[in-house]
Amino acid sequence: MELTKEEENALDGKQGDTLALAYRTLVAIGEASGADRLIPIEWAHLSGVNYNTIGDAGKEFLSHLSQDAKFKVKTTVNPMGFDFDSVSRYNLDDNFIESQRSIKNSYEKMGAIPSYSCIPYEIFDVPKQGTHVSFAESNAAIYANSFSGLKTNKEGAFSALASAITGKSPCSDLRDDDVRKPNLTIRMKIESRDELTYGMLGYFAGKVAGSSVALSGVNDLDRRSCKSLCAGMGTSGACGMFTFGEEEGEKIDFDKNEMQKIHDELNTSESGDLITLGSPQLGLEEIGDLASMLKGRSFQKRCMVFCPSAIKGQIRNLGYANEIERAGGELLFDCCTCLSPLVDNKEVDSVITNSVKGAYYLKTSNNVDVNLKSLKRIVQEETR
Repeated sequence: MELTKEEENALDGKQGDTLALAYRTLVAIGEASGADRLIPIEWAHLSGVNYNTIGDAGKEFLSHLSQDAKFKVKTTVNPMGFDFDSVSRYNLDDNFIESQRSIKNSYEKMGAIPSYSCIPYEIFDVPKQGTHVSFAESNAAIYANSFSGLKTNKEGAFSALASAITGKSPCSDLRDDDVRKPNLTIRMKIESRDELTYGMLGYFAGKVAGSSVALSGVNDLDRRSCKSLCAGMGTSGACGMFTFGEEEGEKIDFDKNEMQKIHDELNTSESGDLITLGSPQLGLEEIGDLASMLKGRSFQKRCMVFCPSAIKGQIRNLGYANEIERAGGELLFDCCTCLSPLVDNKEVDSVITNSVKGAYYLKTSNNVDVNLKSLKRIVQEETR
């Protein structure tokens, strides 16, 4: 890789050990991925925030790093394990709470915006098309590449953290326009569609596609379906973006048979003890839709609704929060369904969700069964 004099000095430790570590990380990734140089980025979005994800080793690493590291570019962060404002309502271990607090403090000390959201594209102004960013949250990276016209790889926790500290990223993979051009088209053959259909399409695409894939027969997606598609794709493989329409190259169909295979893989129960909504977190538009669907109805079992604290004031002022809480929903901010300690397999055998990503992590990380169905069906079948 060709480095500037400033980058070489930083790599050699002339600007401190922390910056040298960050540059070593990026250079190693760059050399492994065939990058010829580092390029500036304008925004980093970090994963590795939930204590369930990084554990004691990650907590101690961040605590040490934060002693002298400062983020060089706008830096936002993924959800935590719980909502600090409501943690007293849940029987969480004191060690988990204090460990999560330490992680939170470390990121904020380094200059992170305390967003604690997996949907930064909904709660912050998006830069102009073509801008390079470094997003470690998979659904956000795919959304940024596919809908926002930004350029990012599906970054790992360390690469995005190093990019936040340096303001640089290796110029490789999806930062290259040639790599962004798909050589596989998936033809959508399902007629009746909802957000769950698109989540399963994404999950299928993630399994069969490389860095980029074209989707034909897909149009007029609402926000819920867009996010479900991105989250499903980010869960099952390395694919980091999609385009609409057919491209030259191989073509395969996503039909009822393929969709049923995925549903059978992820749906392991015909009912559930608990409902979770929000993986990715629900934004303002989706919270408004949910409030409207719940008018005159009430949940018949516990329902957790995960969303970013950035919209807390808006959903209160618009009456959405009151309607959801009247119906028995619990609004939780700064956390999400995935890897949440709030879903405990000692208390819950199975969970109802409309999220393909949520279903995967509930099954593999929380070790609970999942009843996977659309939001419309959840409201129809689980409320009165």
